[in-house]
This record gives sequence, C-alpha cells and structure tokens, in this order.
Amino acid sequence: MPPKSEVLRTEPPKPEAAKPEPQKAVSSTETAKAAPNASASTPSLKALQLQTPITVRELAVAIEAKPTELIAKLIQAGVFASMNQSIPFDAAAKLAAEFGYKIEAFHELEHDLSKIHHSDVDREKLVVRPPIVTLMGHVDHGKTSLLDAIRKSKVVESESGGITQHIGAYEVFLPKGAVTFLDTPGHEAFTAMRSRGARATDIVVLVVAADSGIMPQTEEAIHHAKAAEATIVVAINKCDLPAANVDRVKKELAERDLAPEDWGGKTITVSVSAKTGQGIDELLEMLLLESEVLELRANPEAPARGTVVEAELSKGKGPIATFLVQDGTLRLSDTVVCGTYSGRVKAMVNDRGQRIKEAPPSTPVEVLGLSGVPQAGDVFYVVKNEVKARELIEEKRQSLLERSRSGPAHITLEQLHEQIQAGKINTLNLIVKADVQGSLEALIATLSKIEEKEVKLNIIHSGTGDISASDVMLASASNAIVIGFHVAVAADAEALRRREEVDVRVYEIIYELKTAILKALEGLLEPEEKEISVGKARVRQVFRVSKIGAVAGSKVEKGKIVRNARCRVFRDGKIVFEGRIGGLKRFKNDAREVAEGFECGITVDGFADFEEGDEIKAYTVETQARTFSS
Repeated sequence: MPPKSEVLRTEPPKPEAAKPEPQKAVSSTETAKAAPNASASTPSLKALQLQTPITVRELAVAIEAKPTELIAKLIQAGVFASMNQSIPFDAAAKLAAEFGYKIEAFHELEHDLSKIHHSDVDREKLVVRPPIVTLMGHVDHGKTSLLDAIRKSKVVESESGGITQHIGAYEVFLPKGAVTFLDTPGHEAFTAMRSRGARATDIVVLVVAADSGIMPQTEEAIHHAKAAEATIVVAINKCDLPAANVDRVKKELAERDLAPEDWGGKTITVSVSAKTGQGIDELLEMLLLESEVLELRANPEAPARGTVVEAELSKGKGPIATFLVQDGTLRLSDTVVCGTYSGRVKAMVNDRGQRIKEAPPSTPVEVLGLSGVPQAGDVFYVVKNEVKARELIEEKRQSLLERSRSGPAHITLEQLHEQIQAGKINTLNLIVKADVQGSLEALIATLSKIEEKEVKLNIIHSGTGDISASDVMLASASNAIVIGFHVAVAADAEALRRREEVDVRVYEIIYELKTAILKALEGLLEPEEKEISVGKARVRQVFRVSKIGAVAGSKVEKGKIVRNARCRVFRDGKIVFEGRIGGLKRFKNDAREVAEGFECGITVDGFADFEEGDEIKAYTVETQARTFSS
C-alpha cells in the first residue's frame, strides 16, 4: 500500500471501447478514456511534443487547424474554452488524433518529477516510516500546551541543554517507534499546504477541551481534516479540571460523525492533561497504533522527496527552509528542486539543533543552500545535477506563466455549466457563512431542500461571522465556492481570494442566493435529448433502381421530409427500421426537402424492404439543458 502522504499520483486513462452517442455531450474525463484507443488503433499518427498548459490557439498552430474549428469540436465534446484558454490533456489528445497527431508529452513539471521518483519502485525496499501528525482545534483548548508537554516529556528529557532550535517540526522517539509532529499555526496553514498539493499529514490530532466541548474553530478544524481525508484522533484535553465533562465531548463528537471507539464508533479518543501529563503516553501509543493500520511505507534508498514546512530569509545564512522528507533519504550535497527554486544542500540541522549528514523518511530538517525562499507546502525533489535543476525550474516558471494567462484555477458559478463532471453524481462544494446562527440554520435548511438524484450539494463548512482567510483557503484546497449571507469579507480574506482566484459571493436576500445555487446546479445536470417530429410520408409504390436500390415513391402527408434527417419506417403501426434518409428526389432532381402534399422518391440508408402502405416518419434530436422542473 503506498504511503498516505504521497503528493502526486499519475494514473493513465483507462481505455473504453464504447464511443459516445452522436450529439450527446460528454465530459473531458470520458474523452480521456477514448483517447488511448484512438492512438492505439492508428499507429501512423505523427508524434507531437507539447508542454502544459496549452491553449486552443497553441494547439491549433501545432496541428495546423483553425482555432474556430477546434472550439466547435470541443463544444460538441462538452468542453467549453475560448481561443486563449487552456484545455485538459484528454480533450487535446482526442483533437490531435483527429488531425493525425499523437501527443507524447503533455505533463507539468511535477508530473515529470513524480514519474522519475515513482518509476522502478522496489517493493522489497519499502520500510515502515513514522507517522506525520498535525494538532488542530479551537483556540485556548491547549494545542500549544500539549505540544510543549510532549516536548518536555519525550524530547527535552534526553537533552541536557533542552531544545536548542525550533524548526516547525520535531520527532518524538518511543520504544515502539517514532512520531513526527508538524508545529503549524493551525488549520489555515494546514490547508494552505494542502492547497499547493502537499499531502504532508497522515494523522490529525483534534484537541478538544473537556470543560468547553466542541467550539466553532473545532468544527472548522474537523471540516479541514475531513476535506484532506486525514485520519482523525481526538485528544480530550484539560481532563484534570473540575468542570471537565468527557462524556459530553464524546456525545458532541458522535453528532459530527466522529463516534468514539468506546461508543461503538471508529474514532480513537484519549483523555489527556497537558498540565499533569496524564494520557500523553497513551496518546502517543494510539498514534503508533493508527500508523500501523495505515501501513505507512517509504523507500529510504530512493531519491528524496517531500514538503516545505516553513521557510525564511536569514541575513547571515540566506534562504533557510524546513524540509519534511516523505520518501527517500536527503543527503548533504544533494541537488534539489523546490517550487521555482533550486540549490545544493550545504547544511542540514535537525529539530534538536544537531548537524546531520542525511535525513531518512518522515524526518524534519532545516536546509541551507536554496537559491530563494520557497512557500510552505511546496514540494521538493532531488535531481541528478544542477543543470537538470535549472532546466526544470525554467519549465516550471513558464508553466506558471501560461497558467496565469489561461484564466482562474478554481471553479466559479458561471463556469459550472462549462465543467460538467463525469460520473452519476456531480458535486458542488460550498462554504456557507451567515451573520447569526438563526440565519445560518435557515440558509442550510433552504439549501438542503434542493434535491436532484444526479447532482449533490455538499456543504463542507458552515459558520457565523465574516468570511475569513481560513474559509478562502479551505475553498481553494477543496475547489469550493464561498457563499456569505449578511456578512462581509475580511481584508486578508479578500487579498487571499484574489491571489487564489476563489469565487466568493455575498448575498442580502436569501431567495437570490437560492436562485444562484439552483442555476449552478442545473449546469451540472446531464443534458437530455428530445425528439422533434419533422414530417410523415406514406409509401405508395416501390421502385427498383440500378446502383441505388429500393426507392419508396411516397407522398408527404404531414410536415416535410428532409434529406439526412433521422427516420423510422412503420408497418402496421410497428417499427421495422430506424436510420437516416439517404436520398430525396422530386421527379429526376435531387431535393433538400419536400413539403406537405407533394410526392417524392425516398431512399433510407441500410434499408430496402419497402412495402406499399409503409409510413416514413422523419425527426430530429435536440440536446437541451435540463432544469429541476424538467
């Protein structure tokens, strides 16, 4: 089983034999399934090397086609993009195949690096690695105190000088194994790392005060942890206080789908006290037990790969970054690529201030030698040499530049109808904020009444108060839309919204909010095909014509008969054939259409067994957007 902290996963699209029905919009994911078959069946396709992201205009130049023609084909496939917007790989691959090209390289930098680091994985070399743990919860519930208590009892006890350096992460060594803690400011930083693709945390320890219970920031932390799909272990802190009520906390946890194990659920809960040290040993043992269940593995012999925990610019030392090694072993003099920077590892210092020469998996280490200051959450990779590092960095910068030109990275209400997702159930993620609890409950009740079997409205977080930076960061990481009712957007949240390009909407009238969400959800409904009758003709005499076959001499009784229209042949009220009208003649001349009351000769592609009295009914099929009332 691969490590839970794996940052990037590359899965080749699975072939699908069945082709999409005519005039039926398909998603880009469905297109991906068909693309490999197309290339496999046509080995003579010309190879085309492309770098992501690529716009419609760039693809048109590469395959020598008109941009307008590509846009029309994309619309037919359910992909909506303007000339200067980027398009997914699957859609580009299918278009290129139609014009005689096969795309061989269409990957971003991280995909290329991930492929290098995951090719030739030797399962026999995988070893158990320590779990990576983050503490989250409400302010004043004791997160910092609990971390300090763990440090004093398990780290400082073996150091005569105490902890000489704090680097944002540290290790705790136990007789049965080790645990690595990420000392982050809270769930906002946790989600900021996840929004940049870093799956750095295996287990989240949710700290809840026994005398206070679940609080607003506790719920927010739960939502962030669930969105990251991290395993949750609950530490019920302050159990030594007279007002402590552990059963009440467990009841509140159960109400939020975190039923404790001793109540028949699956969530591990441990009663602790950061002040007295009660339960700390048991908490650490539970973390090790949970890591065994997760089967965390890594290959210490592979090139190092991991995540930046934090970074800063030191006046005396230059750029300093805290790396959390997730796979492989980081060594002195290794060349690393990190974000848009690179460098050679000149020095490494562990969480106890000791200089080390190598850092195995799940080890936090402070690194000197980068060319710049990366962002928290950036992924680092070890590469062969500095020349390769510079090439990759240049590609990364070009990729980011193109991405900035290609439009918003996150979904908006206007874009939902352009991004119909594959699958039976489509989901619109929402974060809902209201001014008071009463308004919030009314808002959630209104949204919960919107029901449709094909789409799902998923409220991943709700709360009262202004829209905060934490809300925007969670939306960025979860591709959600933030909805506010009678609230404002905080200044730091507004700046973050612009930088992350997250859709934030604030409403004053609840009906306007409901209408906007309804229209967005209707954009996710699969379009329906509707038959429209064109005309009906009755066969009066059947002619046999050489090189043509059977021709039905008919009279149009209703509407009109149109060449190339879909049709059905009826005999005694039953359908005997379905196809298309292949030819249409008035006397000896070809006709595009024949109106009601006129006689004509009709041929139907693939059918020659006409009889006098047969009815030929012509129709068209239109794809119509569906609404909840349709």
